[in-house]
Amino acid sequence: MQQLDQQFIDNRWTPSRGERCLPVMNPYREETIAEVSTGHPADVDAAVAAARRALPGWRATRGSERARYLERFADGLVRRREELIRLSSTNNGKVLAEAAIDIDDAIACYRYYAGQARELEQRQGRLVEVEMAGVEARCYHDPVGVVGLITPWNFPLVTSAWKLAPALAAGCSVVLKPSEVTPLPERALAEIALEIGLPPGVLNLLFGDGEGIGAPLAAHPGIDKVSFTGSNRIGEAVMRAAAERSADVSLELGGKSPILVMEDADPGQAADWIMAGIYFNAGQICSATSRLIVHEAIAEAVYAALAARIDALTLGDPLAEESDMGPLASARQRDNVQAYLAIARQEGLRAIRDASHRQLPEQGYFVAPTLFRDVPTTSRLWREEIFGPVLCARSVSSEAEAIELANDSDFGLAATVVSADRKRAVRIGRQLQAGSVWLNGEQLVLPETGWGGFKRSGIGRELGPWGLSAYLAVKHLVGPA
Repeated sequence: MQQLDQQFIDNRWTPSRGERCLPVMNPYREETIAEVSTGHPADVDAAVAAARRALPGWRATRGSERARYLERFADGLVRRREELIRLSSTNNGKVLAEAAIDIDDAIACYRYYAGQARELEQRQGRLVEVEMAGVEARCYHDPVGVVGLITPWNFPLVTSAWKLAPALAAGCSVVLKPSEVTPLPERALAEIALEIGLPPGVLNLLFGDGEGIGAPLAAHPGIDKVSFTGSNRIGEAVMRAAAERSADVSLELGGKSPILVMEDADPGQAADWIMAGIYFNAGQICSATSRLIVHEAIAEAVYAALAARIDALTLGDPLAEESDMGPLASARQRDNVQAYLAIARQEGLRAIRDASHRQLPEQGYFVAPTLFRDVPTTSRLWREEIFGPVLCARSVSSEAEAIELANDSDFGLAATVVSADRKRAVRIGRQLQAGSVWLNGEQLVLPETGWGGFKRSGIGRELGPWGLSAYLAVKHLVGPA
């Protein structure tokens, strides 16, 4: 059994000060496959000290040099691609095809920010147009400093790439805490850092839980910025800790995203996009379009198409090529989703498909893909993030009603619009309160486009040039020409 009881600090593996270990599970076999340290605040102190020592040298490197390191990170992931796909499936429970998408996403992210690092070097010191005669102003972009990165368990190596790649491109040194649920794939980042000769202290990787690592990292006075992806409850705690010293924060939090299906849509095609938006990764996606808002003229046809597609899903071993959906990532998450299904029974929600319509595998943290129709807007299942394969649907009689219902949410991360008229889809999309809106398609997340939301879905943006800007501070030098 693998023991993750060492921390990667200053390019060395050193024993953690944590006195306890947590099991790392295979969520399909329900077996312990490794143990990970809970970590200790002293680990955070050591990692932050290493990052602070490394910062002056790293921030002084040229953008083109940082770009070469990022390209090598991508190359390292390419070399390990098949190994990491299987490791992610084993540790997280996602099927192989989904794990492959994740690894390719991470590779593309490192390559994209290599390009951004080069472009950043070229725009340093650009003249700013000013009206005052005889005055010259130039703009520079400096790294914010030492950053603490805290990532979740649902997309190992992906969310870390979305944070680590732009932070390194900007010239920041990093302390990264991956989820204690899925630490195995993330270990590859430290191994690659050693292989490519990343300077000591630029990347420090800490294994542990919220008490041992997460909270001390968010509150540490040596951390200039915290970037967190996860639940609203923890994200709000991170913000409070950062507020004690007025530190910068980026938060990518919850979602309760809608998918709007207009009366001119093809029911079968719409059903395909609905399925991809809620049952991918067993619904464990912050952007899951878990609220279906469908025009009453085609609602029955869409429900029938969805029922047929749900019935066709194969639930099973994530390492088996024929599996369409694996288990949830942990027993705790399975229990959380089951608690919502108990609420649904109490509320008397009408299920088109749920556990009563299929036999679940005998082992694994599985939840049946579920579809409720005519869900009241007062239902907790309609309003709260479930983070599992549970879709709630309502029918509407007009476009205006669909838009109003879509925006009636505490969250605003993402949305999808399905209409045969693209201009109409664009018009509707422009009225939705969401950071990303997909038109007539699956959830396509690109390195070049921003990621983040409105309302309680978070603060700031990741990906694209906005992701780089999150790790930069603007500086102007102004004086006589």
